[in-house]
Amino acid sequence: MAATPPKPAAATPRRKVSRHRGEGQWAAGHFTPLNGNEQTKKDDDGLNVRTRIETIYSKRGFDSIDPGDLRGRMRWWGLYTQRRQGIDGGKTAILEPEELDDRYFMLRVRIDGGALTTAQLRVIGEISQEFARGTADITDRQNVQYHWIRIEDVPEIWNRLEGVGLSTVTACGDTPRVMIGSPVAGIAEDEIIDGTPALEEMKRRVLNNPAYSNLPRKFKTAISGSPVLDVVHEINDVAFVGVEHPEHGPGFDLWVGGGLSTNPKLGVRLNAWVPIEDVPDVYEGVISIFRDYGYRRLRNRARLKFLVADWGAEKFRQVLEDEYLKRKLTDGPAPAEPTSRWRDHIGVHRQKDGRYYVGFAPRVGRVDGTILTKVADLAEAHGSGRVRTTVEQKMIVLDVEEARVDSLVESLEALDLTARPSTFRRGTMACTGIEFCKLAIVETKARGASLIDELERRLPDFDEPLTINLNGCPNACARIQTADIGLKGQLVLDEHGEQVEGYQVHLGGALGLEPGFGRKVRGLKVTAQELPDYVERVLKRFQAEREDGERFASWAARASEEALS
Repeated sequence: MAATPPKPAAATPRRKVSRHRGEGQWAAGHFTPLNGNEQTKKDDDGLNVRTRIETIYSKRGFDSIDPGDLRGRMRWWGLYTQRRQGIDGGKTAILEPEELDDRYFMLRVRIDGGALTTAQLRVIGEISQEFARGTADITDRQNVQYHWIRIEDVPEIWNRLEGVGLSTVTACGDTPRVMIGSPVAGIAEDEIIDGTPALEEMKRRVLNNPAYSNLPRKFKTAISGSPVLDVVHEINDVAFVGVEHPEHGPGFDLWVGGGLSTNPKLGVRLNAWVPIEDVPDVYEGVISIFRDYGYRRLRNRARLKFLVADWGAEKFRQVLEDEYLKRKLTDGPAPAEPTSRWRDHIGVHRQKDGRYYVGFAPRVGRVDGTILTKVADLAEAHGSGRVRTTVEQKMIVLDVEEARVDSLVESLEALDLTARPSTFRRGTMACTGIEFCKLAIVETKARGASLIDELERRLPDFDEPLTINLNGCPNACARIQTADIGLKGQLVLDEHGEQVEGYQVHLGGALGLEPGFGRKVRGLKVTAQELPDYVERVLKRFQAEREDGERFASWAARASEEALS
């Protein structure tokens, strides 16, 4: 006898189930754009905007630019609209983008590893003079940034840059940004390993490559074999740090997941030693993990540091090995403590070939096209064909014969580019600030330059290594959290209750030796006018209270709030 089929259960109301979108990770199958930025990238690869710039926008002018290109894809070629003049900091977060936009652009020239020939530097200077009203700031990622660029001039600027082997490709955008490297790679006497061959191969593989032109957010890279740890490896998405393996010799220690901005995180070691020939493969593996697993749902959680924080070092290394490299990495040692408390290569230093390099300090990275062309001329006149930029907004002339060193140093001094700077000239950095940046709230470049002058006058004998970093907004382009004295721009109330430009103070941040983020004292804010008085007061207290050999960062960590106020 056939079995009686079961009676159907009573129908229950159907509940609407929304599909879980996760964090927008491609590796989890979430390809539907979850925000406007992701939609813009899906609509068209940012690399493709160059053709429209060359054939349409440069010919028809600013008003012809599509908004999706203007505030999105043009960044893939190093272009941002700059801040319209006359808009005060109180309006930064209030106005719409089109109200903040000027009809001119910032254009960023990528200088991977900080490496330039004098011919390249001269072209950079000439472009500045002809097309950028003389502007040409050195950034803390070894780039040069122009301002006042007209869209009509961009194709000609590209032609001139590319004629000497330079480019603006992916200098901005959700892309592999400039790859910073030791500015003395291949020449320093104390170098552990020269990372230049790996850097060049990494560039060859990823630049202008559609496989890596749509990342969740920007991707920052560093590589250095210098024992002074000169590429701020702790705050890059991926970093290769020179180490000596006890069995395998010189190679690189692998770090991932560093970054600052409003949610700062130090990079983590994967406890992996990478020989130089494997660095490009490992690099591609890390950037591919970011592309495939990175969080695309929310822009403020889209950097690699959030994925690394969630996964941890062990899982990240396992995914890298199992899914991307298809092989195990070798365990290795951590980097040794830096051999110098300064990591900028300022001064006169002997090269491994017996010649010398000379590092010098512009004021807060602010130079101009005329100065850069003169530096190129000076370098050549003293026998050099190579210069470098550093991650501290400084420059270096390489390959100078000993007999010509003093002459070069004196000639640089005549241009106000000193190779013998004060602590304050040497250690002060500043971001672009309200002069040109649409995110900024306060002035930084001029403020930093005037602060240097005041501190040199007030504290002429202060010679301890010290960093003072000024940022025009909370985004930390000038690394405020990792400075001895970090100054985050904001509007504050003065003694009369009036809203004025000022800074929130971070104290005791550091990279290299005992890396960490600066301490914030509750309610500690200073007006721009009070800034020299405040810094002078704190540094005098440090001098009075410090123990023998104590660094400012160590003192700031233990000092009373009263001493820091």
